[in-house]
Amino acid sequence: NFISGSLGSRRPTVLEFRNVAQLKESQWYVRDAKSGQWNMHPTHQVMQLVGQRHEELGKSVSAEPVYVRIESPACVDMQIVDLPGFRDFAMDASKQHLARQIEELDTTFMRDRRNVMLCVEPAADAATMSSLQKCRSLDPKFERTVLIRNKLDKFYNDLTTENVGKWVDGFGDLPDNLVRFALTLPFWKEGTAPPKPFREILEDMNAEDVKQMQLRGLSPKYIQTIGFKNFAAFMEKKIEKMFIESVGPVLTSLRELRCKSEREGKALSAEFSDTDPHRILSTTRDCGVSFAMALTHVMEGVLDLRHTMTLEDELREFHAHHQAIGSTHFSFLPSDAFTSLNDYLEYLRTDIELATYDVELNGGAQFRRLMSEVEIFLRFSEISVETKKRDVIQARGVSMSNLTWRDVVVKLLSNEAHTPLQR
Repeated sequence: NFISGSLGSRRPTVLEFRNVAQLKESQWYVRDAKSGQWNMHPTHQVMQLVGQRHEELGKSVSAEPVYVRIESPACVDMQIVDLPGFRDFAMDASKQHLARQIEELDTTFMRDRRNVMLCVEPAADAATMSSLQKCRSLDPKFERTVLIRNKLDKFYNDLTTENVGKWVDGFGDLPDNLVRFALTLPFWKEGTAPPKPFREILEDMNAEDVKQMQLRGLSPKYIQTIGFKNFAAFMEKKIEKMFIESVGPVLTSLRELRCKSEREGKALSAEFSDTDPHRILSTTRDCGVSFAMALTHVMEGVLDLRHTMTLEDELREFHAHHQAIGSTHFSFLPSDAFTSLNDYLEYLRTDIELATYDVELNGGAQFRRLMSEVEIFLRFSEISVETKKRDVIQARGVSMSNLTWRDVVVKLLSNEAHTPLQR
């Protein structure tokens, strides 16, 4: 109420407690939103700075927190996030929108199971605690919820020896497994300086709370839930327990990160080695040699290989494939004397009598048979015209170097037989 301005809290306030035993007085710091630097200020200025950060938002809400740190010999090392209070009643649309924004912001922190929820409610009727109901919706078993019933001093006169025990117990409206405390926090007249140091006011309030409840005959069992000191002692043990429970998972996470870093380091080292230019050249050469040697294995043939073919099967698949894709750049048959593929196959079987025509082969044997078939096919690509004397003389011509008859024959064949070979 002292630091959030007249409009109320509009953003998270992250309060860091740091125990510094050698300090004589508490020191307050506020982190600058622009520079991120921690600056020490007197208490009244801290209240002004934090209040301004809340009021500047007006009727909106921001998830960007304001950071405050206190260093003192009278506190434990912990961090508290003060969230805007829920608004159960909103009259107009703008306030309803603000209420939804606040609830969404608070719920973001409340859903995190690593957080302990300190639910602060007025020390009134336990049945009307709306914030506690919201905590219960996210933490049904109250495993990480602590109820703080504030402003206990306002109810001193309502408590008697007959009802004080039931009041502390919530008249049956508070679950047995819910950890709860009732206390009075320091306060003084707004706009004035505190009459005593904050620590002394806190001790006085704690002593008065315990005294008033003892005068009304509250049992020792419930006295442990009265006053700030009992609450602080519980939180010290709670934080210690949470720290011990988190050590195991943190160590496990660190081990996993170390193993991951080692694996990534080895992978980077291997990548650096593999990408060395000399290493790449050597690896490429090794791959080429390995591929060339693999061809020898294929050409030697593999025994008991199921995927073998006869020459007829091979030629029929060859013709079917090129007919399917519409190939027109070569002749399917070696000569017009063959009317169909069947005629050519019959010619190879009966006239040429290829020894391996009907034998299912693979590898080098299949390749040699293929070369024999290609040679037979090319025999039909001969000169089909009569060579005249004039053509021989023309082919010989005049050459600046020695021209042999072999050269003449090659020239004649290139002119007359090249076209059939192309087909």
